[in-house]
Amino acid sequence: MHLVIDGYRGDSGRMWDAELIRQFLYDLPDAMGMTRITEPSVLEYNAPKAEDSGISGFVIIAESHISVHTFPRRDHVNVDIFSCRPFDSDMALSRVKELFSLEEVETWQLERGLEWLDTRQGKTETQRQRTQLEARGSATGSSNPGV
Repeated sequence: MHLVIDGYRGDSGRMWDAELIRQFLYDLPDAMGMTRITEPSVLEYNAPKAEDSGISGFVIIAESHISVHTFPRRDHVNVDIFSCRPFDSDMALSRVKELFSLEEVETWQLERGLEWLDTRQGKTETQRQRTQLEARGSATGSSNPGV
Protein backbone atom coordinates (compact mmCIF):
# COMPACT_ATOMS: atom_id res chain seq x y z
CA MET A 1 0.00 0.00 0.00
CA HIS A 2 1.23 3.49 -0.82
CA LEU A 3 -0.44 6.43 0.92
CA VAL A 4 0.32 9.79 -0.70
CA ILE A 5 -0.60 12.94 1.24
CA ASP A 6 -0.50 16.55 0.09
CA GLY A 7 -1.23 18.90 2.98
CA TYR A 8 -2.12 22.59 2.89
CA ARG A 9 -2.59 25.52 5.27
CA GLY A 10 -0.75 24.15 8.26
CA ASP A 11 1.60 25.48 10.90
CA SER A 12 4.69 26.76 9.04
CA GLY A 13 6.72 26.73 12.26
CA ARG A 14 6.13 22.99 12.55
CA MET A 15 7.06 22.59 8.86
CA TRP A 16 10.45 24.17 9.68
CA ASP A 17 11.01 22.02 12.79
CA ALA A 18 13.56 19.38 11.75
CA GLU A 19 13.59 17.75 15.20
CA LEU A 20 9.79 17.43 15.23
CA ILE A 21 9.89 15.76 11.80
CA ARG A 22 12.75 13.48 12.89
CA GLN A 23 10.75 12.37 15.94
CA PHE A 24 7.67 11.76 13.77
CA LEU A 25 9.71 9.56 11.41
CA TYR A 26 11.18 7.73 14.39
CA ASP A 27 7.79 7.06 16.04
CA LEU A 28 5.43 6.42 13.11
CA PRO A 29 6.80 2.99 12.07
CA ASP A 30 6.18 1.62 15.58
CA ALA A 31 2.68 3.11 15.65
CA MET A 32 1.96 1.40 12.30
CA GLY A 33 3.36 -1.96 13.42
CA MET A 34 6.28 -1.60 11.02
CA THR A 35 10.00 -2.12 11.54
CA ARG A 36 12.31 0.89 11.36
CA ILE A 37 15.69 -0.28 10.03
CA THR A 38 17.47 3.09 9.82
CA GLU A 39 17.53 6.21 11.89
CA PRO A 40 15.54 9.00 10.25
CA SER A 41 17.55 11.29 8.00
CA VAL A 42 16.28 14.89 8.10
CA LEU A 43 17.80 17.82 6.24
CA GLU A 44 17.03 21.49 5.75
CA TYR A 45 17.18 22.64 2.15
CA ASN A 46 17.83 26.30 1.36
CA ALA A 47 16.91 26.59 -2.29
CA PRO A 48 17.95 29.37 -4.69
CA LYS A 49 14.24 30.33 -4.79
CA ALA A 50 13.19 30.84 -1.16
CA GLU A 51 9.72 29.34 -1.68
CA ASP A 52 11.35 26.02 -2.62
CA SER A 53 13.17 25.78 0.73
CA GLY A 54 12.06 23.47 3.50
CA ILE A 55 12.74 20.28 5.42
CA SER A 56 13.00 16.79 3.92
CA GLY A 57 13.08 13.61 5.94
CA PHE A 58 13.22 9.93 5.18
CA VAL A 59 13.23 6.68 7.12
CA ILE A 60 13.66 3.20 5.71
CA ILE A 61 11.40 0.56 7.19
CA ALA A 62 11.69 -3.18 6.56
CA GLU A 63 8.40 -2.89 4.71
CA SER A 64 9.66 0.04 2.50
CA HIS A 65 9.89 3.75 3.51
CA ILE A 66 8.28 6.93 4.80
CA SER A 67 9.21 10.38 3.47
CA VAL A 68 8.28 13.95 4.36
CA HIS A 69 8.97 17.09 2.31
CA THR A 70 7.86 20.48 3.61
CA PHE A 71 7.55 23.78 1.78
CA PRO A 72 6.67 26.21 4.59
CA ARG A 73 6.70 29.32 2.38
CA ARG A 74 4.23 27.62 0.05
CA ASP A 75 2.21 26.35 3.03
CA HIS A 76 2.48 22.82 1.65
CA VAL A 77 3.76 19.42 2.74
CA ASN A 78 4.16 16.10 0.90
CA VAL A 79 4.20 12.79 2.78
CA ASP A 80 4.57 9.32 1.29
CA ILE A 81 4.08 6.14 3.28
CA PHE A 82 4.91 3.04 1.30
CA SER A 83 4.66 -0.47 2.67
CA CYS A 84 4.45 -3.94 1.22
CA ARG A 85 2.09 -4.72 4.12
CA PRO A 86 -1.36 -3.20 4.71
CA PHE A 87 -1.53 -0.51 7.39
CA ASP A 88 -4.10 1.77 9.00
CA SER A 89 -4.09 4.63 6.50
CA ASP A 90 -6.68 6.62 8.50
CA MET A 91 -4.43 6.57 11.57
CA ALA A 92 -1.39 7.58 9.51
CA LEU A 93 -3.30 10.43 7.86
CA SER A 94 -4.57 11.62 11.24
CA ARG A 95 -1.01 11.73 12.60
CA VAL A 96 0.23 13.73 9.60
CA LYS A 97 -2.65 16.20 9.89
CA GLU A 98 -1.98 16.62 13.61
CA LEU A 99 1.80 16.93 13.14
CA PHE A 100 1.48 19.93 10.82
CA SER A 101 -1.93 21.23 12.00
CA LEU A 102 -3.15 20.88 8.41
CA GLU A 103 -6.46 22.46 7.46
CA GLU A 104 -6.75 20.65 4.12
CA VAL A 105 -5.36 17.42 2.69
CA GLU A 106 -5.56 15.54 -0.56
CA THR A 107 -4.76 11.83 -0.43
CA TRP A 108 -4.25 8.99 -2.82
CA GLN A 109 -4.01 5.37 -1.85
CA LEU A 110 -2.32 3.04 -4.28
CA GLU A 111 -2.29 -0.70 -3.98
CA ARG A 112 1.20 -1.93 -4.78
CA GLY A 113 2.48 -5.37 -5.62
CA LEU A 114 1.10 -7.53 -8.36
CA GLU A 115 2.44 -10.77 -6.93
CA TRP A 116 1.96 -12.34 -3.54
CA LEU A 117 4.08 -14.52 -1.34
CA ASP A 118 1.74 -17.48 -1.72
CA THR A 119 -1.62 -18.53 -3.18
CA ARG A 120 -3.49 -17.92 0.09
CA GLN A 121 -2.27 -14.32 0.25
CA GLY A 122 -3.19 -13.78 -3.41
CA LYS A 123 -6.72 -15.13 -2.91
CA THR A 124 -7.21 -13.04 0.24
CA GLU A 125 -6.08 -9.84 -1.48
CA THR A 126 -8.17 -10.54 -4.58
CA GLN A 127 -11.27 -11.09 -2.41
CA ARG A 128 -10.59 -7.89 -0.45
CA GLN A 129 -10.32 -5.88 -3.68
CA ARG A 130 -13.47 -7.49 -5.10
CA THR A 131 -15.39 -6.66 -1.90
CA GLN A 132 -14.26 -3.02 -2.13
CA LEU A 133 -15.39 -2.77 -5.74
CA GLU A 134 -18.76 -4.35 -4.95
CA ALA A 135 -19.26 -1.93 -2.05
CA ARG A 136 -18.53 1.01 -4.35
CA GLY A 137 -21.01 -0.32 -6.88
CA SER A 138 -23.69 -0.65 -4.18
CA ALA A 139 -23.01 2.87 -2.93
CA THR A 140 -23.47 4.36 -6.42
CA GLY A 141 -26.42 2.12 -7.33
CA SER A 142 -24.46 0.74 -10.27
CA SER A 143 -24.86 -2.87 -11.27
CA ASN A 144 -21.30 -2.76 -12.59
CA PRO A 145 -19.01 -2.48 -9.52
CA GLY A 146 -16.18 -1.09 -11.64
CA VAL A 147 -18.22 2.02 -12.48
